[in-house]
Amino acid sequence: YGVIEIMLKLGEAITRKRKLILVVAVLLLIPSVLGMIATRINYDVLSYLPDDIQTIKGQDILLDDFGKGGFAMVMVDGMNQKDVSALKSKFEDVDHVDSVIWYDSIVDSSVPLEMVPGDVYKKFNSGDTTLMAVFFDEGTSADGSLEAVAKIRQIGGKQCFVSSMTAFVEDLKELAEKEEPIYVGLAVLLCCIILAIFMDSWMIPVVFMAGIGMAILYNLGSNFFLGQVSYITKALSAVLQLGVTMDYSIFLWHSYEEQRQDPSKDKNAAMAQAISNTFASITGSSITTVAGFLAMCFMTFTLGRDLGIVMAKGVIFGVLGCITILPSLILTFERAIEKTRHKNITPKFDKLSAKITKKPGIFAVIFIVLLVPALFGYTHTSVYYNLDKSVPQTLPFAVANEKLGDEFDMNTTHMLLVDADMDKKDVDNMMSDIDKVDGVKYTMGLESALGPAVPDEILPGEVGSIVKSDDYQLLIISSKYKVASDKVNKQIDEINQVVKQYDNKGMLIGEAPCTKDLIDITDRDFKVVSAISILAILLIIAFVLRSVSLPIILVAVIELAIFINMGIPYFTGTELPFIASICIGTIQLGSTVDYAILMTTRYKRERFLGNDKRTSVRIAHSTSMPSIMVSALGFFAATFGVAIYSDIDIISSLCTLMARGAVISMLVVMFILPSMFMLFDKLICKTSKGFINKDGNGNTGGKGAIPPIMDTAE
Repeated sequence: YGVIEIMLKLGEAITRKRKLILVVAVLLLIPSVLGMIATRINYDVLSYLPDDIQTIKGQDILLDDFGKGGFAMVMVDGMNQKDVSALKSKFEDVDHVDSVIWYDSIVDSSVPLEMVPGDVYKKFNSGDTTLMAVFFDEGTSADGSLEAVAKIRQIGGKQCFVSSMTAFVEDLKELAEKEEPIYVGLAVLLCCIILAIFMDSWMIPVVFMAGIGMAILYNLGSNFFLGQVSYITKALSAVLQLGVTMDYSIFLWHSYEEQRQDPSKDKNAAMAQAISNTFASITGSSITTVAGFLAMCFMTFTLGRDLGIVMAKGVIFGVLGCITILPSLILTFERAIEKTRHKNITPKFDKLSAKITKKPGIFAVIFIVLLVPALFGYTHTSVYYNLDKSVPQTLPFAVANEKLGDEFDMNTTHMLLVDADMDKKDVDNMMSDIDKVDGVKYTMGLESALGPAVPDEILPGEVGSIVKSDDYQLLIISSKYKVASDKVNKQIDEINQVVKQYDNKGMLIGEAPCTKDLIDITDRDFKVVSAISILAILLIIAFVLRSVSLPIILVAVIELAIFINMGIPYFTGTELPFIASICIGTIQLGSTVDYAILMTTRYKRERFLGNDKRTSVRIAHSTSMPSIMVSALGFFAATFGVAIYSDIDIISSLCTLMARGAVISMLVVMFILPSMFMLFDKLICKTSKGFINKDGNGNTGGKGAIPPIMDTAE
């Protein structure tokens, strides 16, 4: 009760100082916007792989020893040899281009074509299309590399095609920057429509959006201290924060309206009490939400940590804004809110509550019947790891990828680092063995590109420095197989087996080996994050509700909703991006367990007041469902528009799952949770504190009993 008294005093201070609070809130937007602008956005998902794996170590060596980070395969159509050579020189002059390998890098352009081995010429030419390998002096997704790709496209014009991970990142960046402002606009517009319909004032959605919007900007601005965030985090954080923290605004408004019914309280006293009640209501739910997001920090694939930290911050900013900025806004604009009042069309749930509590066994059977196919679909939903599939295939890099496959029978390029002092004979034998691996088109190194028949004097002098350093030599392996396919993953294993026979410290790097590591790592991460989020939320609910049985019941109900949500793609034949399958369970559990907690606290309160189980569950259900419905529909609105609009499948799929998950969680809480309360009431009361009130004489119930601290703000 000391906490409640403190929050009541804080509420009174907030109502008195509301103008000062709003001035400070507006001033804080300035550093927030500046911080948001200054925060670097990372568009390379593979850069979140752990630093200690071999592929990442190899990329660091490539950059440190050779001065090469990202690379691109550049094709040029319809140019003669002289013009291609001139174009190559222009590419070499582009900032952040380290080197360009064309066939004249290996054979001097003055050498007659009849003296050039046919296989060398074919490696760089197909019909009227010429192929070059361009290396950048910065990493795959570094700003310098992205700028270099844009410049190369500008120089080469329409007859130039750039295929690489760096080109993919550049196209993704351009697409994401175009779409992201629309995401927020759609989320705000659709949320306002839902709130305007189901709340009792046309003005209140605008007030909500202002309060939540400030909290979102604070969160985005504070990302500056993280150094950078992923484009997925940037795209989703505002939308997800809006959907998740809208609950708190609704709770505050409902509590304020309830307090205004007391004729002894003016608007300031009513708001002070509402702030106290809201803080009590949202403490447990916000902690579970934060815990769910922070569970993603345990992923070794650090994109989870990136998203988890930003969203956990967002929830905290949302709570602080709800008990400071939003009350100040409501009191400031109360006259406008009152003038725009309209009839509340939120449906009454009394009849449905009576039916559910009358026959709880039916819904328990439904729970079991739904669980079997949901769990089967959940465990059999297909995921993909090829990042190319997450964007439209009309983007320039995708067109170039297809052309590279059609013209040169190449779908990906591996790079191999081996000891610079390896015997030439061993290098030749190793390359010969690698060429025998299924799907390898060719392996190219310094001497072997020409073969023993070509004298060394026709080798241009600079080629040696391009592919050899003091410690390592670089070999390029062309593969017919696509990234993330079973065939290329098997190929990588076989190449590594060959390499280890000749150089135990040899390293195979590139997009395909990194993606293979991504598959192995995220499979482990999925299991770890799911287990940690469930355990953390179980413990928090146990502490908040002071119960042993309730955490299991609540989490089981929401997990059913997650199984249904994640199982649907299996039955519809939809393939999900890998990040969706890892994150959505944790996000849905953390975000929608609030619905179950809200109903549970009211059920607990009614049992404490001495009502029987049927009456308690009926009241808890009928009074909680309006808030739960509006919250779920608001969450749905915040994410559904983005899901439909976005051309980036990672964003679209995550938002689809979140929108559908909010509705499924609402329905499960609406129909299944009350039946669980009815069936397990005796167990719940025996294993929980605060359900049965005993007065000083040991009697139970009583009108004078003081209810538990947590309230539903209804």
